[in-house]
Amino acid sequence: MRRLNSADNNFAAELGRLRLGPQADDSAYEKTVHDILRRVKEGGDRAVIELTARLDRFNVDAFADLVVAPARRAAAYCNIAADIKDALQKAARRIRAYAERQKTPSWQYEESDGTVLGQRVTPVDSVGVYVPGGQAAYPSSVLMNVIPARVAGVGRVVMAVPTPDGAVNDMVLAAAEIAGVDEIYRIGGAQAIAAFAYGTETIAPVDKIVGPGNIYVA
Repeated sequence: MRRLNSADNNFAAELGRLRLGPQADDSAYEKTVHDILRRVKEGGDRAVIELTARLDRFNVDAFADLVVAPARRAAAYCNIAADIKDALQKAARRIRAYAERQKTPSWQYEESDGTVLGQRVTPVDSVGVYVPGGQAAYPSSVLMNVIPARVAGVGRVVMAVPTPDGAVNDMVLAAAEIAGVDEIYRIGGAQAIAAFAYGTETIAPVDKIVGPGNIYVA
């Protein structure tokens, strides 16, 4: 066990490094991420395919192989255990009820001189949802990000989830089926965020990106 002494001259610096962990110096990460962003912006689908092969060890011949078909996620919903299915459905109902109460309504009124004042609340056209799928896979991330977007009235909800070594998590796909995701892509990391932000030949860019991820995603 490492011990720090508050009387040491370098105590504050050492404590800061310990508190932030290995991400304290993010200059190396920034360089890597900027390179990935550039490659996807310039190379589109082909760059995403190459980065997915290198970083997720998932090799495909065409970008279409990175697309999760609606039938595949419907099958995932059918394949999961009944108790898990019930838990996901219950969670979805609770999240939807909460999100409904969060909605801010539009309103307006007219003053005596005829001036009309008010507030109009409109949803963005599209949202990209990033869902972890590497060392940890969280169907809760799908529900908690997609359902509020649907309640708000977002027209297009796109999801990216990495599938390292080609492994697909059926619970994540089942959650996407329950929540009503429009498009799902088997991509992760900074390349997924870049695809959402800049678009590729296959993926149209989105207006907002949400979801948890590691330092490369952040």
